[in-house]
Amino acid sequence: MQSPYVREALEGMEDLPDPEDIVIYDTTLRDGEQTPGVSFTPDQKLEIARLLDELGVQQIEAGFPVVSEGEMEAVRRIAREGLDAEVLCLCRMLEGDVDAALRCDVDGVITFIATSDLHLRHKLKMSREEVVERVGRVVEYAKDHGLWVAFSAEDGTRTEFGFLREVYTTAEEAGADRVHATDTVGVMIPEGMRVFVRKIRSVVDVPIGVHCHDDFGLAVANSLAAVEAGATAVSTTVLGIGERAGNAALEEVIMALEKLYGMELGFRTEVLAELARTVAEYAGVDIPPNKSVVGENVFRHESGIHVAAVLEEPRTYEPMDPEEVGMERSIVLGKHTGRKAVEAKLRELGVEPDDEVVEEVLRRIKELGDRRVRITDGRLREIVEDVVGSGGNRTREGSR
Repeated sequence: MQSPYVREALEGMEDLPDPEDIVIYDTTLRDGEQTPGVSFTPDQKLEIARLLDELGVQQIEAGFPVVSEGEMEAVRRIAREGLDAEVLCLCRMLEGDVDAALRCDVDGVITFIATSDLHLRHKLKMSREEVVERVGRVVEYAKDHGLWVAFSAEDGTRTEFGFLREVYTTAEEAGADRVHATDTVGVMIPEGMRVFVRKIRSVVDVPIGVHCHDDFGLAVANSLAAVEAGATAVSTTVLGIGERAGNAALEEVIMALEKLYGMELGFRTEVLAELARTVAEYAGVDIPPNKSVVGENVFRHESGIHVAAVLEEPRTYEPMDPEEVGMERSIVLGKHTGRKAVEAKLRELGVEPDDEVVEEVLRRIKELGDRRVRITDGRLREIVEDVVGSGGNRTREGSR
């Protein structure tokens, strides 16, 4: 259920793309794998790629082939899997990296080079002129070899725009199919990202993608702001995993675009929960219970007021249906529990929820909740059996 204030805001967004122009290019298998301590096996990468493809992601950044032989093999296997998604890989501004990509049979490459003076001075030890020359040469080389090419200006959000203009136009003139607004260390705010994307749009005609990091917790907000300003491609990772604080979370970006912006994107969002659990298992990370969209608490309710409302009309406290993202709704019992939750749980156990039983079960639940005792289904059965009595006539079976 969309907020009326969001609807009013959307009416004034003249640069918002049409839904059919939106592209998700997921980098779980590349930037996500750069999470410290994470290393996917080729088999794991392939399974994640299949799930991303089942979801309907249009582009999968499968890896960085020059990193290792194992990485090259994983990228090659994904590229040869026959997925509906386009398979991309990362390349530095080096012809050798493009050659490695060609050996993997990928559909395209995301080429990158840093552009901020900070990176030029302390990392690349290159002049601006050298960067511009490298961009033009390598993008053209990749295009000449039949690849789809995106260009990312690393640390672009900390780069003086006069130089960025030269770099982006050079990439476009060399044949780049898309250029990326790249917030490498997550220093943007949404309004700043809108300004940034509009400035890029003013100097190039090719589509614009956005790649955001989450150092200040704004990766998703900044990605959505970029879309509001006309960017059509969004870089994501499952669960937002990635370098340092991570990236824009795939599940959050997709559901925000669909539910908040009202875009019908055609993704099979019921795959999101399975995808998240698979990535979490292979990455060796836990999904926080309060993780947006796919956390176990997102559709769990304990408060008596909330439970009563949700049982009557789920939209009162749920902005999306759990089934839409592959999740399930559940009622949790504890010290905040009310009568409606107890009645619902008793029915699940086959017990007729008359007033006497409900009141006594509720009293015991609250007493245990105050002692921080978790009320599992097993513990609830014990309480009910004690209150009702074995074989009592309040059970449905006994009443037949």
